[in-house]
Amino acid sequence: MAENATEPPSTAKRKCLGANCENDAEALQCPSCLKIGITGSYFCSQNCFKKNWSQHTTLHKTAQGKTQNVTGAYNPFPTYSFTGSVRPVYPLSARRAVPKPIRHPEWADAGIPKAEKRLNRSKIDILDAKGQAAMRQVCKLAREVLDITAAELKPGITTDFLDEVCHKACIERNSYPSPLNYNHFPKSLCTSPNEVVCHGIPDQRILLDGDILNLDISLYHDGHHADLNETYYVGDRAKADPDSIRVIETTRQCLEKAIELVQPGTPFRDFGKAIETHAKFKNCSVVATWGGHGINTEFHPPPWIPHYAKNKAVGVCKPGMTFTIEPILTLGTPREVYWPDNWTNATVDGKKTAQFEHTLLVTDTGVEVLTAANQNSPGGPIPMPAVVNGTEKVKGSSKS
Repeated sequence: MAENATEPPSTAKRKCLGANCENDAEALQCPSCLKIGITGSYFCSQNCFKKNWSQHTTLHKTAQGKTQNVTGAYNPFPTYSFTGSVRPVYPLSARRAVPKPIRHPEWADAGIPKAEKRLNRSKIDILDAKGQAAMRQVCKLAREVLDITAAELKPGITTDFLDEVCHKACIERNSYPSPLNYNHFPKSLCTSPNEVVCHGIPDQRILLDGDILNLDISLYHDGHHADLNETYYVGDRAKADPDSIRVIETTRQCLEKAIELVQPGTPFRDFGKAIETHAKFKNCSVVATWGGHGINTEFHPPPWIPHYAKNKAVGVCKPGMTFTIEPILTLGTPREVYWPDNWTNATVDGKKTAQFEHTLLVTDTGVEVLTAANQNSPGGPIPMPAVVNGTEKVKGSSKS
């Protein structure tokens, strides 16, 4: 999970629900949604509504209990002006249990990370050999859980189902899912589709062909935490969409460029410059609100790792430090709004975003990527769209 540095704005215009539509919504609402009690299904035009009908009907099936045994589905915030096409679909499933023999973090019951709040923010831990070994183990398990969860990703499933898969994989590894009840977060991972910047709550929304989805996994095992996330393409339509490819692959590359700088003596402020320079080159924007963080026996200890240029982060990398780098990029304006659940963070203009994260260990000679993917990991890069005469082209399709 990313760490917050600032407060985002709180107002936005209502956007058309059509997939990849950037227009403001008009008064046109889906009549089927109104009949079954779903509010907020606004479109910019009749043509856009017809174009998106086949995908939009999956929402009707969800609300009517015809998909994955979901009954009584509803939008919990019917009067909220959402900025993009994503809507929450409640009810949330019950909180998933973690067996008592598994070691729990202090917030498992009360929901408050008290020790973390008492930390000296200028003191950065240096792990000894035992601590480094513990971090390697928990990060190995976290990678396994992410890969297991991502392997289930496809159009037609819900993000709540992915939460169930993640939770089960954590338990099977004698691990506690770190997000669960952290500051009262209700689920075991964060699922952030399309315009959702981060900290999306898994619910009953059906994933559509053409969505992109970030899976943010964190584990607590043997007294140590691991944290990683990746953004994935949902179905073939997403892999054929130049904008989705550009934001996902640019974000992946930004993380790689930042990791290349990690070695003893590198100032923490240097990562942001590398990230923002590459993001601007690819016509993307860095969401500055969220940053990387230290991680070890605490979930979010110092240091704070900004992802934007000209930051004033204090400190340099030293052997034995463990921290995350986790840039978030958007295709539009790098400003966000909170949904009324006080967790879900979405772009103010409804444009898509992507994020990638690794937990890193600074070594004597450079860096060890503790959460690195392996040859069997789902996902992975795909070619960036080629630009021919000002037009982006992917697999025979084009977008001006």
